[in-house]
Amino acid sequence: MNASAKNIAIIGVGYMGHGIAYNILKNGFTLKFLDHPGNQPTDDLVSIGGSAESDVKALGLWADVVILCVTGSPQVEDVLYQQGLLEALGPGKTVIDCSTAIPSSTLRIVKDVQAKGANFMDAPMTRTPKEAAEGRLNLIVGAPTELFEQVKPLLESFAENITHAGDIGAGHQMKLIHNFVSLGFAGIFSEAAASAKVAGIKPEVFLDILGKGGGAGVVFNRLQPYLESGDVSGFQFSLSNARKDLTYYDTMATESGAKHDLASAMRKFYEDGAKQDEAAPMPKVIDMLVKAAGK
Repeated sequence: MNASAKNIAIIGVGYMGHGIAYNILKNGFTLKFLDHPGNQPTDDLVSIGGSAESDVKALGLWADVVILCVTGSPQVEDVLYQQGLLEALGPGKTVIDCSTAIPSSTLRIVKDVQAKGANFMDAPMTRTPKEAAEGRLNLIVGAPTELFEQVKPLLESFAENITHAGDIGAGHQMKLIHNFVSLGFAGIFSEAAASAKVAGIKPEVFLDILGKGGGAGVVFNRLQPYLESGDVSGFQFSLSNARKDLTYYDTMATESGAKHDLASAMRKFYEDGAKQDEAAPMPKVIDMLVKAAGK
């Protein structure tokens, strides 16, 4: 079936979901979104053909494909079980979960979705709201090969790099591994930057040495503007989300029996930051560390 002929619904039009919705519409798909207080402004979506629906079950009954772009596993479970999406599913329908989620929760959900005759795939994202708005997200997909190929034209409407990581659940597993590495680097960089500031080392010296050595990379590029000018636009990921993702990774590692001493320490690092300011963007933890040192 031609994916462009399908009815697409999205639940979660926040910083990332708004960009997804906009690019789906821009590429000629028919789309409805769930009207929710947590959405970004949606006038632009409506202006190019999108429409709002206030009821999750009604949205699920209308849609052929439902994209979930919510905070995490509790929200995914709430949409499916409490708000009525699962009741609306049936043969020919597909749920695509772009959220960051606990894999064991995903695998439980899959059984219930498949029992309704519907399909499920996990397709969590990397990159930022900027790339989401540009239709240039990275997707890590867990799905049977046939389903992946069927849905790929839709995914290509809002993603630049799409990796088929394996069967259902592999996407969420690999996303947590990715975020452990990314947030781990960010935590190390932040603690090092705070240490340098406490020691009286100038930011430009710190950045020059790390940028030409072992600190260079994506995380360095995102945090560099903050040290140079206080610009957080390149790394707006909140400390509460960082805490959530490290908690999810810690849970996954515990359930699988993988060693996770560093992950547990990093989770505490972000928990301590989130206790001070949950909504603070990632770079702000540098100031928190400096303040804790009494500087």
